[in-house]
Amino acid sequence: MWIFKLHSKYTPSEDQQKAVDELSKFLNKWEIYSTLWWVTGSWKTFTMANLIAKQNKPTLIIAHNKTLAAQLAEEFKAFFPENAVHYFVSYYDYYQPEAYIQKTDTYIEKEATINEEIDRLRHAATEDLLNRKDVIIVASVSCIYGIWKPDNYMWKKMTLKTWENHAIEDILKELVDMQFTRAGYDFKPWNFQVMWDLLEIFPASRETVYSIEFWWDEIADIKRRNYLTWEVYEVLDEVTLFPAKHAVTTKDAIEAVIPQIESELKNRLEEIKDNVVATERLKTKVEYDIEMMREVGYVNGIENYSRYLDWRNAGDTPYTLMHYFGDDFLALVDESHMTLPQIWAMYNWDRARKTSLVENGFRLPSALDNRPLKFEEFEKLIQKAVLVSATPWKLDIERSTDNPDDFYNFDLTAWDFWKASDKARIVPQIMRPTGLLDPKIIVKDMEFMVDDIMSNINKVIEKNERMLITTLTKRSSEELTDYLIENWVKVKYLHSEIDTLERIEILTALREWKIDVIVWVNLLREWLDLPEVSKIAILDADKQGFLRSESSLIQIIWRAARNASWEVLMYSTKNPETLEPSISNAMEKAISLTNFRRKLQDDYNKAHNIEPKTVYSSIKKIWISSKKKNDYALLDEKSLKQEINKLELEMDIAAANMEFEKAIELRDTIEQLKKWKKKK
Repeated sequence: MWIFKLHSKYTPSEDQQKAVDELSKFLNKWEIYSTLWWVTGSWKTFTMANLIAKQNKPTLIIAHNKTLAAQLAEEFKAFFPENAVHYFVSYYDYYQPEAYIQKTDTYIEKEATINEEIDRLRHAATEDLLNRKDVIIVASVSCIYGIWKPDNYMWKKMTLKTWENHAIEDILKELVDMQFTRAGYDFKPWNFQVMWDLLEIFPASRETVYSIEFWWDEIADIKRRNYLTWEVYEVLDEVTLFPAKHAVTTKDAIEAVIPQIESELKNRLEEIKDNVVATERLKTKVEYDIEMMREVGYVNGIENYSRYLDWRNAGDTPYTLMHYFGDDFLALVDESHMTLPQIWAMYNWDRARKTSLVENGFRLPSALDNRPLKFEEFEKLIQKAVLVSATPWKLDIERSTDNPDDFYNFDLTAWDFWKASDKARIVPQIMRPTGLLDPKIIVKDMEFMVDDIMSNINKVIEKNERMLITTLTKRSSEELTDYLIENWVKVKYLHSEIDTLERIEILTALREWKIDVIVWVNLLREWLDLPEVSKIAILDADKQGFLRSESSLIQIIWRAARNASWEVLMYSTKNPETLEPSISNAMEKAISLTNFRRKLQDDYNKAHNIEPKTVYSSIKKIWISSKKKNDYALLDEKSLKQEINKLELEMDIAAANMEFEKAIELRDTIEQLKKWKKKK
């Protein structure tokens, strides 16, 4: 029985169908890993959708950030409107984990702001996973964090049917055990309210309310309605309610594990008795937590006792979203060269932070078992996985071949790599349905860079096209922008100090012909769809480092793969021996691969009489919440100073935990706040 129904006005191209068939062949042989090696503009999301439909299994798609996950979720909802497509990411708008910095003797309490809409989406995802098979979950890497045992979640569900006898008092007691609360002035998810013989329940997973009407102790009517307008959507014979929180437990369960927590506390206090401060700190903390759990069944930070509440042994694998899929599902890891390294590193980041808390008496050692999956645990939970990347990482290649040594020689030419991929489970998808070729690459001397760029800008403007220029530093981007402005070029620059909303405005201005050029420090930070761009200039292309590595250069080259006449200009310093522009090892590999693919694409187009065409997509109006920015803008000078001090501490914590991307984002926010503070 085919449970997934793919809706699209397109059919797979020859290259896409070949990729789907090849990947399916590997998956049907129960090969755990294979890789889809694609190029920008080849509609790889459509390929993924066709693969899901053909495999016909519940599917987990993992992306490396929330924004990409949201884009993918929208695309897959359009492909599978009759199936359950869900979005599962961290539900925190703001999250400061509990931490201790020994260097400054600073303890930071856990502080978080939960996004109720994302929490609802998470509940909708887990409920559908337990109720049906035609489910696609698009998740960020937060899916490898613990969310409680699925059996506990299922065990606490409640089904109500019409004409069954239920005392309303018993249902209310059960709702409280399921972590629902009585509504106050605001009726919202995970609330209930009682009005005479009418019980209204707002599930954590829905945007609608269940109205249950009683006739004495008998359920007479169940309706699903709009919580604001009272419009009734449907009349039901029965309704199944799941717990309001994933961390669901009972007082009986808590009472059963408290002796184990007390025993661990006693042993730990004996171990650290020479440290009087840590001993007293731990004793006070844990005894308070135990008392709160006994009295109200919950405490802030209850997840630190999840090992006991899940009845796990020390070191056992925590339960995650992946456990809700069962034993047979398909995993697609998008942008795997970014996503897999994150999954690989998350356990160590978490462990480093919690070890400091345990060693200094803020938590029991059992708190170390409230953690993300180790990479080997993640792999054990996967039965079938397709790694999707334009620039496969070393780990992608290693997992997708029985002979990884064939690929470890990174001096391979593109042709050697291509031949080696035939022996592995690496499936290339390099033909674009539009017939667009990989770009021409021209290497030029940095000495004459400014004049040459001006000449190319003029040519681009004459054709009514646009140009991107990427530099290595903010200073160089600003200086080049100033020079171009002096020469009457309509130009803007982008770097980390430009906030998200302003970036979107600048990109939109480029597409609406209001500016001709964007000078950018890091083209890798954004997902781009800019068909108007026909030239990309890469300054200091021969420099060593992350932004000029082989994979980075390839990603930059493909950033604007939408224009039929696009080309890439690489500017490098002159080689003193040959007096020609120098070509780094990374440049040589990127150019070799690009030229090799371009020839294959050109030959394919000629054989199939395909004329490359620029794809002009509509300009999408992107909405992004600016609540955080607006909140900062309202602060006075004193409050801004306090916020800066707080963020600087968070930045130090992030750096100590090796969360370098988060630390960089915090640094950029701090710099922006300091600018605002000067204006106050």
